[in-house]
Amino acid sequence: MKSNMGTVDKVIRVLIALVIGVLYFTHVISGTLGIVLLIAAIIFVLTSIISFCPLYVLLGINTCKKK
Repeated sequence: MKSNMGTVDKVIRVLIALVIGVLYFTHVISGTLGIVLLIAAIIFVLTSIISFCPLYVLLGINTCKKK
Protein backbone atom coordinates (compact mmCIF):
# COMPACT_ATOMS: atom_id res chain seq x y z
CA MET A 1 0.00 0.00 0.00
CA LYS A 2 1.55 3.24 -1.16
CA SER A 3 0.90 6.49 0.73
CA ASN A 4 -1.47 8.84 -1.08
CA MET A 5 -2.29 11.37 1.66
CA GLY A 6 -0.27 14.44 2.53
CA THR A 7 0.19 15.97 5.97
CA VAL A 8 -2.33 18.77 5.46
CA ASP A 9 -4.93 16.25 4.28
CA LYS A 10 -4.36 14.07 7.35
CA VAL A 11 -4.63 17.02 9.75
CA ILE A 12 -7.87 18.22 8.16
CA ARG A 13 -9.38 14.72 8.41
CA VAL A 14 -8.43 14.39 12.09
CA LEU A 15 -9.87 17.83 12.87
CA ILE A 16 -13.14 16.96 11.12
CA ALA A 17 -13.26 13.68 13.04
CA LEU A 18 -12.73 15.53 16.33
CA VAL A 19 -15.52 17.99 15.56
CA ILE A 20 -17.89 15.14 14.67
CA GLY A 21 -16.93 13.28 17.85
CA VAL A 22 -17.55 16.34 20.04
CA LEU A 23 -20.89 17.03 18.35
CA TYR A 24 -21.95 13.40 18.78
CA PHE A 25 -20.97 13.08 22.43
CA THR A 26 -22.55 16.43 23.35
CA HIS A 27 -25.78 15.23 21.69
CA VAL A 28 -25.85 17.99 19.09
CA ILE A 29 -26.10 15.28 16.45
CA SER A 30 -27.84 12.02 17.28
CA GLY A 31 -29.83 9.15 15.85
CA THR A 32 -28.98 7.54 12.54
CA LEU A 33 -27.22 10.65 11.25
CA GLY A 34 -25.04 10.73 14.35
CA ILE A 35 -24.03 7.10 13.97
CA VAL A 36 -23.26 7.51 10.27
CA LEU A 37 -21.13 10.59 10.95
CA LEU A 38 -19.36 8.83 13.83
CA ILE A 39 -18.47 5.93 11.53
CA ALA A 40 -17.20 8.42 8.94
CA ALA A 41 -15.09 10.07 11.66
CA ILE A 42 -13.56 6.71 12.60
CA ILE A 43 -12.76 6.05 8.95
CA PHE A 44 -11.16 9.51 8.67
CA VAL A 45 -8.92 8.80 11.66
CA LEU A 46 -7.94 5.33 10.41
CA THR A 47 -7.09 6.56 6.92
CA SER A 48 -5.07 9.39 8.45
CA ILE A 49 -3.07 6.97 10.59
CA ILE A 50 -2.16 4.72 7.66
CA SER A 51 -1.81 7.63 5.17
CA PHE A 52 -3.85 5.79 2.58
CA CYS A 53 -7.34 6.51 1.24
CA PRO A 54 -8.88 3.85 -1.03
CA LEU A 55 -11.27 6.41 -2.49
CA TYR A 56 -8.29 8.49 -3.65
CA VAL A 57 -7.05 5.49 -5.65
CA LEU A 58 -10.39 5.21 -7.44
CA LEU A 59 -10.44 8.94 -8.18
CA GLY A 60 -6.74 9.17 -9.08
CA ILE A 61 -5.96 11.69 -6.32
CA ASN A 62 -2.61 11.86 -4.55
CA THR A 63 -1.91 14.61 -1.99
CA CYS A 64 1.34 13.04 -0.78
CA LYS A 65 4.44 14.96 -1.82
CA LYS A 66 6.73 11.90 -1.49
CA LYS A 67 7.59 10.08 -4.69
